[in-house]
Amino acid sequence: MKYALLDRGDSHSQQLAKRFHELAAEKGFVLDPKSPEIVISIGGDGTLLHAFHTFMDQLYDVAFVGIHTGHLGFYADWRANELDELVEMMATAEPKRILYPLAQIDLETSEGPASYLALNEFTLKGVDGTLVAQININDEMFEMFRGDGIVISTPTGSTAYNKSVGGAVIHPSIPSLQIAEIASINNRVYRTLGSSVILPQHHHCDIISKKEQRLVLNIDHLNIQRDDIRSIRCKVSTDQICFARYRPFPFWDRVREAFLGYEVNPNGLSADQQ
Repeated sequence: MKYALLDRGDSHSQQLAKRFHELAAEKGFVLDPKSPEIVISIGGDGTLLHAFHTFMDQLYDVAFVGIHTGHLGFYADWRANELDELVEMMATAEPKRILYPLAQIDLETSEGPASYLALNEFTLKGVDGTLVAQININDEMFEMFRGDGIVISTPTGSTAYNKSVGGAVIHPSIPSLQIAEIASINNRVYRTLGSSVILPQHHHCDIISKKEQRLVLNIDHLNIQRDDIRSIRCKVSTDQICFARYRPFPFWDRVREAFLGYEVNPNGLSADQQ
Protein backbone atom coordinates (compact mmCIF):
# COMPACT_ATOMS: atom_id res chain seq x y z
CA MET A 1 0.00 0.00 0.00
CA LYS A 2 1.31 3.44 -0.94
CA TYR A 3 0.53 6.24 1.48
CA ALA A 4 1.20 9.90 2.20
CA LEU A 5 1.00 11.59 5.58
CA LEU A 6 0.37 15.17 6.67
CA ASP A 7 0.49 16.27 10.31
CA ARG A 8 -0.50 19.49 12.07
CA GLY A 9 3.10 20.35 12.92
CA ASP A 10 2.88 20.35 16.71
CA SER A 11 5.12 18.01 18.72
CA HIS A 12 2.33 15.54 19.57
CA SER A 13 1.26 15.18 15.93
CA GLN A 14 4.87 14.82 14.81
CA GLN A 15 5.47 12.05 17.37
CA LEU A 16 2.37 10.23 16.13
CA ALA A 17 3.54 10.65 12.55
CA LYS A 18 6.90 9.12 13.42
CA ARG A 19 5.17 6.19 15.13
CA PHE A 20 2.85 5.70 12.16
CA HIS A 21 5.82 5.52 9.78
CA GLU A 22 7.44 2.88 12.00
CA LEU A 23 4.29 0.75 12.15
CA ALA A 24 3.65 1.20 8.42
CA ALA A 25 7.18 0.04 7.57
CA GLU A 26 6.64 -3.12 9.61
CA LYS A 27 3.55 -3.88 7.49
CA GLY A 28 5.34 -3.24 4.21
CA PHE A 29 3.56 0.05 3.41
CA VAL A 30 5.41 2.38 1.06
CA LEU A 31 5.66 6.11 1.73
CA ASP A 32 4.80 7.85 -1.54
CA PRO A 33 3.88 11.54 -1.14
CA LYS A 34 3.45 12.04 -4.90
CA SER A 35 1.00 9.28 -5.87
CA PRO A 36 -0.45 7.62 -2.75
CA GLU A 37 -3.45 5.35 -2.44
CA ILE A 38 -4.21 6.49 1.12
CA VAL A 39 -3.62 9.95 2.61
CA ILE A 40 -3.23 10.00 6.40
CA SER A 41 -4.04 13.22 8.25
CA ILE A 42 -2.83 13.63 11.85
CA GLY A 43 -4.15 16.64 13.77
CA GLY A 44 -7.71 17.88 13.42
CA ASP A 45 -10.29 18.78 10.82
CA GLY A 46 -8.13 21.69 9.67
CA THR A 47 -5.27 19.31 8.94
CA LEU A 48 -7.54 17.13 6.85
CA LEU A 49 -8.81 20.17 4.93
CA HIS A 50 -5.17 20.96 4.16
CA ALA A 51 -4.62 17.36 3.03
CA PHE A 52 -7.69 17.56 0.78
CA HIS A 53 -6.43 20.70 -0.95
CA THR A 54 -2.93 19.22 -1.25
CA PHE A 55 -4.23 16.13 -3.12
CA MET A 56 -7.23 17.80 -4.79
CA ASP A 57 -5.94 16.88 -8.25
CA GLN A 58 -5.90 13.17 -7.31
CA LEU A 59 -9.39 12.74 -5.85
CA TYR A 60 -10.23 9.78 -8.09
CA ASP A 61 -7.13 7.91 -6.94
CA VAL A 62 -6.83 8.54 -3.20
CA ALA A 63 -8.84 7.93 -0.04
CA PHE A 64 -8.38 9.86 3.21
CA VAL A 65 -8.02 8.69 6.81
CA GLY A 66 -8.05 11.15 9.70
CA ILE A 67 -6.43 10.77 13.14
CA HIS A 68 -7.36 13.48 15.61
CA THR A 69 -5.06 14.61 18.38
CA GLY A 70 -7.51 16.82 20.27
CA HIS A 71 -11.28 17.00 20.28
CA LEU A 72 -13.29 14.62 18.13
CA GLY A 73 -13.33 15.72 14.51
CA PHE A 74 -15.97 15.34 11.84
CA TYR A 75 -13.37 14.10 9.35
CA ALA A 76 -11.13 12.17 11.74
CA ASP A 77 -12.26 8.65 12.71
CA TRP A 78 -9.33 7.61 14.87
CA ARG A 79 -7.92 8.77 18.21
CA ALA A 80 -4.22 9.08 18.92
CA ASN A 81 -4.20 6.00 21.19
CA GLU A 82 -5.66 3.83 18.39
CA LEU A 83 -2.72 4.11 16.02
CA ASP A 84 -1.66 0.44 16.30
CA GLU A 85 -5.23 -0.74 15.69
CA LEU A 86 -5.57 1.49 12.64
CA VAL A 87 -2.37 0.26 11.00
CA GLU A 88 -3.32 -3.36 11.70
CA MET A 89 -6.72 -2.86 10.06
CA MET A 90 -5.16 -1.09 7.11
CA ALA A 91 -2.93 -4.11 6.62
CA THR A 92 -5.61 -6.77 6.99
CA ALA A 93 -9.06 -5.32 6.21
CA GLU A 94 -10.68 -3.89 3.11
CA PRO A 95 -12.11 -0.45 3.96
CA LYS A 96 -15.54 0.80 3.05
CA ARG A 97 -15.15 3.71 0.67
CA ILE A 98 -17.39 6.61 1.68
CA LEU A 99 -17.97 9.47 -0.77
CA TYR A 100 -18.83 12.98 0.42
CA PRO A 101 -20.06 15.85 -1.80
CA LEU A 102 -17.98 18.94 -2.53
CA ALA A 103 -18.86 22.51 -3.49
CA GLN A 104 -17.63 24.01 -6.74
CA ILE A 105 -17.01 27.76 -6.63
CA ASP A 106 -16.61 29.52 -10.00
CA LEU A 107 -15.51 33.16 -10.06
CA GLU A 108 -16.00 35.64 -12.87
CA THR A 109 -13.45 38.45 -12.55
CA SER A 110 -11.98 41.18 -14.72
CA GLU A 111 -8.97 38.88 -15.23
CA GLY A 112 -11.11 35.94 -16.33
CA PRO A 113 -12.63 32.87 -14.66
CA ALA A 114 -11.25 30.95 -11.69
CA SER A 115 -12.57 27.76 -10.07
CA TYR A 116 -12.16 26.22 -6.62
CA LEU A 117 -13.42 23.21 -4.68
CA ALA A 118 -14.52 23.32 -1.05
CA LEU A 119 -14.88 20.34 1.26
CA ASN A 120 -16.30 22.35 4.15
CA GLU A 121 -17.56 25.78 3.18
CA PHE A 122 -17.17 28.98 1.22
CA THR A 123 -17.76 32.35 2.89
CA LEU A 124 -17.99 35.78 1.27
CA LYS A 125 -17.66 39.06 3.17
CA GLY A 126 -17.05 42.72 2.43
CA VAL A 127 -13.66 44.04 3.48
CA ASP A 128 -14.60 47.67 4.07
CA GLY A 129 -18.23 47.42 5.12
CA THR A 130 -21.57 45.91 4.23
CA LEU A 131 -21.62 43.25 1.54
CA VAL A 132 -24.12 44.13 -1.19
CA ALA A 133 -24.92 41.28 -3.57
CA GLN A 134 -27.78 39.91 -5.61
CA ILE A 135 -28.45 36.21 -5.11
CA ASN A 136 -29.90 34.30 -8.05
CA ILE A 137 -31.10 30.71 -7.87
CA ASN A 138 -31.18 28.84 -11.17
CA ASP A 139 -30.65 32.09 -13.10
CA GLU A 140 -33.58 33.91 -11.50
CA MET A 141 -33.27 36.63 -8.88
CA PHE A 142 -34.00 35.36 -5.39
CA GLU A 143 -33.01 38.23 -3.11
CA MET A 144 -30.86 41.34 -2.76
CA PHE A 145 -28.53 40.77 0.17
CA ARG A 146 -27.08 43.43 2.45
CA GLY A 147 -25.23 42.35 5.54
CA ASP A 148 -21.96 40.98 6.89
CA GLY A 149 -21.67 37.99 4.57
CA ILE A 150 -22.87 34.73 3.06
CA VAL A 151 -21.91 31.14 3.88
CA ILE A 152 -22.19 28.37 1.29
CA SER A 153 -21.65 25.00 2.98
CA THR A 154 -21.47 21.37 1.97
CA PRO A 155 -23.37 18.80 4.07
CA THR A 156 -20.22 17.96 6.05
CA GLY A 157 -19.51 21.68 6.42
CA SER A 158 -23.05 22.30 7.69
CA THR A 159 -21.81 21.58 11.24
CA ALA A 160 -19.27 24.44 11.10
CA TYR A 161 -19.83 28.17 10.41
CA ASN A 162 -23.22 27.39 8.86
CA LYS A 163 -24.53 25.97 12.14
CA SER A 164 -23.25 28.94 14.14
CA VAL A 165 -25.38 31.33 12.02
CA GLY A 166 -28.52 29.21 12.41
CA GLY A 167 -28.23 26.86 9.42
CA ALA A 168 -29.44 23.27 9.45
CA VAL A 169 -27.23 20.20 9.92
CA ILE A 170 -27.39 18.11 6.72
CA HIS A 171 -26.44 14.43 6.42
CA PRO A 172 -23.52 13.99 3.98
CA SER A 173 -25.38 11.35 1.98
CA ILE A 174 -27.54 14.20 0.60
CA PRO A 175 -25.63 15.94 -2.21
CA SER A 176 -26.59 19.56 -1.67
CA LEU A 177 -25.43 23.06 -0.80
CA GLN A 178 -26.76 25.35 1.92
CA ILE A 179 -26.90 29.15 1.71
CA ALA A 180 -26.89 30.91 5.08
CA GLU A 181 -26.86 34.63 5.81
CA ILE A 182 -24.44 36.34 8.19
CA ALA A 183 -26.10 39.28 9.96
CA SER A 184 -28.37 40.38 7.11
CA ILE A 185 -30.00 43.82 7.20
CA ASN A 186 -33.80 43.59 7.42
CA ASN A 187 -36.01 46.67 7.77
CA ARG A 188 -38.75 48.50 5.87
CA VAL A 189 -36.40 49.15 2.95
CA TYR A 190 -34.21 46.05 2.75
CA ARG A 191 -35.53 42.49 3.03
CA THR A 192 -33.94 39.05 2.85
CA LEU A 193 -35.40 35.61 3.50
CA GLY A 194 -33.52 35.39 6.78
CA SER A 195 -33.43 31.60 6.99
CA SER A 196 -30.99 29.27 5.28
CA VAL A 197 -31.80 27.72 1.88
CA ILE A 198 -30.84 24.19 0.81
CA LEU A 199 -30.17 23.58 -2.88
CA PRO A 200 -30.25 20.05 -4.36
CA GLN A 201 -27.52 18.69 -6.58
CA HIS A 202 -28.95 19.91 -9.90
CA HIS A 203 -29.47 23.53 -8.74
CA HIS A 204 -26.99 26.40 -8.59
CA CYS A 205 -26.82 29.88 -7.15
CA ASP A 206 -25.07 33.01 -8.38
CA ILE A 207 -23.80 35.78 -6.12
CA ILE A 208 -23.51 38.99 -8.13
CA SER A 209 -21.60 41.95 -6.73
CA LYS A 210 -23.79 45.06 -6.92
CA LYS A 211 -21.20 47.74 -6.17
CA GLU A 212 -17.48 48.34 -6.33
CA GLN A 213 -16.27 46.53 -3.23
CA ARG A 214 -13.32 44.65 -1.90
CA LEU A 215 -14.36 41.13 -1.05
CA VAL A 216 -12.72 38.46 1.06
CA LEU A 217 -13.40 34.83 0.14
CA ASN A 218 -12.63 31.96 2.48
CA ILE A 219 -12.64 28.57 0.77
CA ASP A 220 -12.06 26.07 3.56
CA HIS A 221 -8.73 27.31 4.99
CA LEU A 222 -7.80 29.41 1.94
CA ASN A 223 -8.15 33.19 2.16
CA ILE A 224 -8.54 35.27 -1.01
CA GLN A 225 -9.08 39.03 -1.26
CA ARG A 226 -10.15 40.66 -4.53
CA ASP A 227 -11.79 43.85 -5.75
CA ASP A 228 -12.69 42.70 -9.27
CA ILE A 229 -15.25 39.95 -8.68
CA ARG A 230 -18.31 40.29 -10.90
CA SER A 231 -20.14 37.12 -9.93
CA ILE A 232 -19.68 33.80 -8.15
CA ARG A 233 -21.46 30.59 -9.12
CA CYS A 234 -21.86 27.89 -6.46
CA LYS A 235 -23.02 24.33 -7.12
CA VAL A 236 -22.49 20.75 -6.05
CA SER A 237 -19.33 19.53 -7.75
CA THR A 238 -19.18 16.45 -9.95
CA ASP A 239 -16.04 15.55 -7.96
CA GLN A 240 -16.28 13.88 -4.55
CA ILE A 241 -13.88 13.13 -1.74
CA CYS A 242 -13.37 9.51 -0.66
CA PHE A 243 -12.79 8.45 2.94
CA ALA A 244 -11.48 4.98 3.79
CA ARG A 245 -13.71 3.77 6.62
CA TYR A 246 -12.24 0.78 8.50
CA ARG A 247 -15.03 0.72 11.08
CA PRO A 248 -18.49 2.28 11.31
CA PHE A 249 -18.77 5.78 12.72
CA PRO A 250 -22.26 7.15 11.90
CA PHE A 251 -22.57 10.85 11.15
CA TRP A 252 -25.23 11.39 13.82
CA ASP A 253 -22.92 9.87 16.43
CA ARG A 254 -20.34 12.50 15.48
CA VAL A 255 -22.94 15.26 15.77
CA ARG A 256 -24.17 14.02 19.16
CA GLU A 257 -20.67 13.72 20.60
CA ALA A 258 -19.53 17.07 19.19
CA PHE A 259 -22.51 19.21 20.23
CA LEU A 260 -24.33 17.32 22.98
CA GLY A 261 -21.24 16.04 24.70
CA TYR A 262 -22.02 12.43 25.50
CA GLU A 263 -21.64 8.94 24.14
CA VAL A 264 -24.44 6.36 24.12
CA ASN A 265 -23.94 2.99 25.78
CA PRO A 266 -25.61 -0.24 24.53
CA ASN A 267 -28.72 0.55 26.62
CA GLY A 268 -29.20 3.84 24.77
CA LEU A 269 -28.50 5.99 27.83
CA SER A 270 -25.69 8.45 28.39
CA ALA A 271 -23.62 8.13 31.55
CA ASP A 272 -25.40 11.03 33.25
CA GLN A 273 -28.84 9.51 32.51
CA GLN A 274 -28.20 6.19 34.25
